Amino acid sequence: MASPAARQRSPLSPSPSPSSPLNRLSSTLKSPTPPAASAAVSSSSPLDSFADDPILSPFLSSSFSSTTFSSAALSSGSPASTAEKLHSAIRLLESQLRSEVLSRHHHLLSQLSSLQSADLSLASVRSSVSSLQSALRRVRSELSEPLSSINSKTLQLSNLHRSTDLLQHTIRFLRLSKKLRESDSADPDKLDLGKAAQLHCDILRLCNEYDLSGIDVVDEELKWIREVGDKIRSEAMKVLERGMEGLNQAEVGTGLQVFYNLGELKATVAQLVNKYKGMGVKSVNAALDMKAISTSGGGSGYGPGGIRGSGTPQIGGGGKARDALWKRMEECMEQLHSVVVAVWHLQRVLSKKRDPFTHVLLLDDVIQDGDAMLSDRVWEALVKAFASQMKSAFTGSSFVKDIFTVGYPKMLSMVENLVERISRDTDVKGVLPAITPEVKDQMVSAIEIFQTQYLVQCFKHLTDLVNNVFPVSTRGSLPSKEHISRIVSRIQEEIEAVQLNGRLTLLVLHEIGKALRQLAARAENQISTGPEARQVMGPATPAQLKNFTICQHLQEIHTRISFMIRGFPPVAADELSPALGAIYEVACDAVTSLFQAMLDRLESCILQIHDQNFGVLGMDAAMDSNVSPYMEELQKCILHFRTEFLVRMLPPANTTTGGTEMICTRLVRNMASRVLIFFIRHAALVRPLSESGRLRLARDMAELELSVSQNLLKVEQLGAPYRALRAFRPLIFLETSQLGASPLLQDLPVSVILHHLYTRGPEDLQSPMQRNKLTPLQYSLWMDSQGEDQIWKGVKATLDDYAAKVRARGDKEFSPVYPLMLQVGSSLTENASVAW
Repeated sequence: MASPAARQRSPLSPSPSPSSPLNRLSSTLKSPTPPAASAAVSSSSPLDSFADDPILSPFLSSSFSSTTFSSAALSSGSPASTAEKLHSAIRLLESQLRSEVLSRHHHLLSQLSSLQSADLSLASVRSSVSSLQSALRRVRSELSEPLSSINSKTLQLSNLHRSTDLLQHTIRFLRLSKKLRESDSADPDKLDLGKAAQLHCDILRLCNEYDLSGIDVVDEELKWIREVGDKIRSEAMKVLERGMEGLNQAEVGTGLQVFYNLGELKATVAQLVNKYKGMGVKSVNAALDMKAISTSGGGSGYGPGGIRGSGTPQIGGGGKARDALWKRMEECMEQLHSVVVAVWHLQRVLSKKRDPFTHVLLLDDVIQDGDAMLSDRVWEALVKAFASQMKSAFTGSSFVKDIFTVGYPKMLSMVENLVERISRDTDVKGVLPAITPEVKDQMVSAIEIFQTQYLVQCFKHLTDLVNNVFPVSTRGSLPSKEHISRIVSRIQEEIEAVQLNGRLTLLVLHEIGKALRQLAARAENQISTGPEARQVMGPATPAQLKNFTICQHLQEIHTRISFMIRGFPPVAADELSPALGAIYEVACDAVTSLFQAMLDRLESCILQIHDQNFGVLGMDAAMDSNVSPYMEELQKCILHFRTEFLVRMLPPANTTTGGTEMICTRLVRNMASRVLIFFIRHAALVRPLSESGRLRLARDMAELELSVSQNLLKVEQLGAPYRALRAFRPLIFLETSQLGASPLLQDLPVSVILHHLYTRGPEDLQSPMQRNKLTPLQYSLWMDSQGEDQIWKGVKATLDDYAAKVRARGDKEFSPVYPLMLQVGSSLTENASVAW
């Protein structure tokens, strides 16, 4: 074998072919040989020289190609020498082969004797095989005849058995057919469809199970049997549909039993459900068929009252088309109710009826685990179709969109009534309802697109009215009563249109609330806030008259809307309460500054009581019946406020307020109460107070009571402030010893009693105002910011100072006022003080 180096040196280096003579010779030389011969061969093998020879080495390659070698030899320029070298190599190889054969002569002879022995053994086996084949042929000839007889008898027996079975089943077929004929020939009214269906099913099952087709009598009978089967199905379907329409459980049960006996229950129920589902979907589609609506509305597609291709009615036909559309929607709702209830009734009977022989529940034969109930399938299809039609109507027909948007409360009422009727009519104990609570809102959700548009239009209508009443561009204009009435009427219309539906009412109230808040914001911008709006000395200014008008208008809106929602549930009132609060707040803001300015003026008049001398003694002072100057000025101010302002703000006597207090009335009440409280407070601070001073102060109180009652409000309606005024007048005339047990103290605040007692004490018993060197106004403002307990602390400090002074002087007794004041002050911790 040539080495890799030798093959690489050859210019023609195809690999040696396994089938080449040299390669076979190499394999022969590598076969086992005697040791001596092997050594001689290996030392003188010509193959070694071939591998080193560049011309002969290609012959050792497995990929040797004679064509390639010849082409290379011819192109080398010395083909003759190459041919001579090849002849020499051939002679060398022949000589080598001859010597190899001679050296292995004995071994070849031994191999030849082994072949002869094998030939003898093979001849003996061949003879034995021939004998065996002859024996097998003899056995086959002896067994073939019995086997053929057995096969023939077996076939005859099988045919006999099969013929017997066919005859038996055919006889049974004919008997069942006879029974079916007898039942079919009976009175139709007395025909037992269930029994006939069972016979029909048994006959067909017998034919299919035992393959009776091809028997003439059977084939002839099967034609009639199939006709009878169609008849049974037709009659059973009539009974079943009649029972579903009339909600008759017996008829539905009979029809279902027939189809169960026929083995067609599941397919029949699916067919019925699909039929009713199709009826409902068709009804929904027909309800919004504009061509049909146009025809029923009294006009053709393009005639008067007709609907054009765009879905818009011609002039004069809108009313008829609208009525026709609502009528068709009512019919659609009725049809949907019938469809759902009918399918639910079918489902109800299936869930209750069992086969009398197998006791199988028919519903289990129709619905497998995980399948939806029949009514759920129908409801889902109806909701899907209804939602699709509503969406198409909203986007494809402006006419239908406008009708359903404006009439959304009616549409919602129809849908909710449909759901409520279905729920009510299918609410049977022990049976699932037609629709579960989880899917009740699906039909309502299908028309939410119109709900959104309805709420948008509701808000738009209200804001348009608000913009007309309070235009953004014109600040000085004021609305008229007609404008206000129009807003309130529109709000009332919106509420009345939806008041039968609680959820829609809340949504509409939300939109109304937004419009009212916008109205409040616009009105707030119209309020005048300058000095002209707060002056109280002269006649009412135009700015004040404008504020009065705004207040009255907002008050009317607040009163009338509050009256509208008085009977509503709390959740509805809470929805509108913030907006009404905003209206009320703006109405108050329009006049509050005026009332506050007037109150400040009246308080400044009352403060002049401290400029008067109530400590004068003598008969002349006691007999003086003239009103004190400060009280005369107070009366003039109250009268002026009445004539110039209140008469323009307070409603007429015959005005209906709906049981709610008017804003101005409330402000007048608060102002009147404050005047009485403020007067009693400062009257108690008057010091010194002589007998004639008490008479004069009592006259001032009477004048104040008269002036307030005539010009502001009946004092009897003021409650605690009025009772305090009536109690304080006789109190100032009581002896100090009588004060502790007087019932008049119950109607007076503790601070008033304590301050009055200072007027009965010695000069060194200073009041908190004197002790702290405060003006009456400053002390009054401090009292407004403090409670009764804090005022008592200030009084107690003065009492402690007084006690220290007495002890410092060495006096043995205190003024009778001192223990009485301690007693009155200690009552603060025991009893509640009078609330103003």
